[in-house]
Amino acid sequence: MFVIFILSVVQGITEFLPISSSSHLILVSNYLNYSNTNLSTDVSLHIGSFFAVLFYFKKDILSFVRNKNLFLKIFISSIPIMIIGYILVEYRLIEQLRNIKTIGWATLIFGILLYFSDNFERDKKIENNFTYRSAIFIGLFQVLSLIPGASRSGISITAARFLNFDRVDAAKISFLLSIPTLAAVSVFGINNLIKTDDLQFSLINIFSILLSFVFSLVTIKFFLRFIRNFSLKIFVIYRVFLGIIILCFAYL
Repeated sequence: MFVIFILSVVQGITEFLPISSSSHLILVSNYLNYSNTNLSTDVSLHIGSFFAVLFYFKKDILSFVRNKNLFLKIFISSIPIMIIGYILVEYRLIEQLRNIKTIGWATLIFGILLYFSDNFERDKKIENNFTYRSAIFIGLFQVLSLIPGASRSGISITAARFLNFDRVDAAKISFLLSIPTLAAVSVFGINNLIKTDDLQFSLINIFSILLSFVFSLVTIKFFLRFIRNFSLKIFVIYRVFLGIIILCFAYL
């Protein structure tokens, strides 16, 4: 139960920060010598984060008619990662990327890329500047987040910043993009549970969903508040140091 608590906290905090939730879950599981993270636990963690982003943006979602163009762009932007992600999982190619060296290099390289994208003041807003062209660009860029350590949030924020969106709106784009992505991950995971006749949610799964939901919601709220006043430099520094440490363990 303690390990499930830790994994839920890690998922909730790292899913929406530009530091990669998948790599942190892998690293924490390895550190705790926990190799029993089954499919239902993984699905539960992502369902919690999915519910959190739905709850935070509930007003925008409920006002679908007013925001239908925005959500159409979000859906179009999510198509590339869904297609490539499905192919990687279906043909078991994703497992070849889930190693310490890949995580280390991705953490470092994409952290540096985040620094360059955030190094200038930019002022574009979702309402006026989030076009279909920008949605497609961010969507194609987001495919890189399938590399463990790259960070889906970090990649989409980096792409949005390169398109001159301000930090808050770049983060909002990233959060909105997480809705179809997390939904797809949850549905795909539940479908696999049904295929394996393992659709039995226990108290541990409910516990995982609730904790992941709470910490995801808190992270979204305070991250948006943080970047209204500060740059993303602290996350760049964290990623560079973490990447170097991981690579040292991987090669030494």
